[in-house]
Amino acid sequence: MSLISATGLSVRVGDVTALSDVNFTISAGEIVKIVGPNGSGKSSFLRALIGAVAPLKGTVTRQPNLRIGYVPQKLDIDATLPLTVRRFMSLPRRRSASEIDAALREAEVAGLADRQMSALSGGQFQRVLLARAVMEKPDILILDEATQGLDQPGSAAFYRKIADLRDRLNCAVLMVSHELHVVMSTSDRVICLNGHICCEGAPDVVASAPEYRALFGSGTGGALALYRHEHSHSHDHSHNHPHEAAE
Repeated sequence: MSLISATGLSVRVGDVTALSDVNFTISAGEIVKIVGPNGSGKSSFLRALIGAVAPLKGTVTRQPNLRIGYVPQKLDIDATLPLTVRRFMSLPRRRSASEIDAALREAEVAGLADRQMSALSGGQFQRVLLARAVMEKPDILILDEATQGLDQPGSAAFYRKIADLRDRLNCAVLMVSHELHVVMSTSDRVICLNGHICCEGAPDVVASAPEYRALFGSGTGGALALYRHEHSHSHDHSHNHPHEAAE
């Protein structure tokens, strides 16, 4: 049985239709990566799947009592707010010290429980977010560009930890990523999104698909260059990107 499925899913953000007629399923233990240019509706898609936004059309079905661990793209915490990692891990509901310590060990940041959240490095911060998601003992782990801001070694280590957690917890993983070289080497299935599903399938199938190459070129270098170009110029050229508000 699918953990989450979507049928004919369309999502509107403000007056912009971010997604149109998307069909999707994910099963236990599967690693699915979502790629697409800026403004292609990737974050809107995740928010619709977890129930944070209501579909304009279509349906989303989640397995009863589905446990979701969610790692956002970023989380802004007031640097002047005295908040330790242990206290953060107990939000919104109190957790035992043993639960928190076990989750921090799982995410390989044991020993940070009494550190201030504002004092963490980017990599440590993302690991703490991961630990908080893992504490839910998730059936599915959903990550929205969770390696944003990490350097390449930190990013690679984070992806290895995600694959390890999938094996240990037998959870599904649904991840948005722009690091296409990693996506193509660590996924069971890749979905290329640009307001709708352009193509999907095994990594090698998607990498050779005309729709994928039209967006990203024939190599990951071209894809990353496109991402960086759009990322740095999105505000200047937002009128050229009708889905820009969807991210």
